[in-house]
Amino acid sequence: MDTTLGLVKGAGLGLRRSLAIPLLETPEPAINFYEIAPENWITIGGKFGKAFRAMTERHDFVCHGLSLSLGSTDPLDESFINEVKSFMKEHQIKLYSEHLSYCSKNGHLYDLMPIPFTSDAVIHVAKRIKRVQEILEQKIAIENVSYYAAPGQEMSEIDFFNAVVQEADCDILLDVNNIYVNSVNHQYDAEAFLKAIPADRIAYAHIAGHHVEAEDFLVDTHGAEIVDPVWKLLGKAYELYGVFPTLLERDFNLPPIPELIREIQTIKSIQDAWQIQHDKRTA
Repeated sequence: MDTTLGLVKGAGLGLRRSLAIPLLETPEPAINFYEIAPENWITIGGKFGKAFRAMTERHDFVCHGLSLSLGSTDPLDESFINEVKSFMKEHQIKLYSEHLSYCSKNGHLYDLMPIPFTSDAVIHVAKRIKRVQEILEQKIAIENVSYYAAPGQEMSEIDFFNAVVQEADCDILLDVNNIYVNSVNHQYDAEAFLKAIPADRIAYAHIAGHHVEAEDFLVDTHGAEIVDPVWKLLGKAYELYGVFPTLLERDFNLPPIPELIREIQTIKSIQDAWQIQHDKRTA
């Protein structure tokens, strides 16, 4: 089975449909790769379909799924997985990732729900991840998700996450903002969580903004600028594990492209700073 690690580099951007044509007409050299939700692009045609085809011919892309519902007890949607496989082959897309969550129960729930942190759930979801990897003929990356309740919890979030990754033999999409949001909402040490991640499995990372509902309650929205504690946590991740590809998520309240580029350049500046320090240490 092919490994997915090291297939993209630098700093990336989640490609919203409204950004496709402007970024095709005026490429931004600061963006090293793009991420798309395959559900939003597989059937797209017309001018957006043509723009997407042109962009995949020029740039590296990864897929980040929204609807596979890995933690559900509904049957795995293998027809969709095969559509993703064909779509990735057609556009030479490097990697498929999904959330460690579920979003269906006899129909789609249109939200990402937390999987119970139990040993039975580890076996259940890992079996489904293995099947996805078998169909795609490559490893996928699983994202640590934000959550606001932990029903039936038998183990910590990090122990559950690591157990799934180990059992499924999959890679990791490390969401830095989700670590920070969860650390505030569930009162744990974000750096301790980060230090427990199996770093050799990190394919790439997400960084995003969130909404402050209260001092002790944050909502993962992807609709605001990234705050300083999240930037610092990203720097800590690079300090611990070296620089890895990192993607800016901005899903609504989209600012003008120059503002998105400013945040991408912040990612690159943090990457460059830690790469210089790493080079000095190993010289």
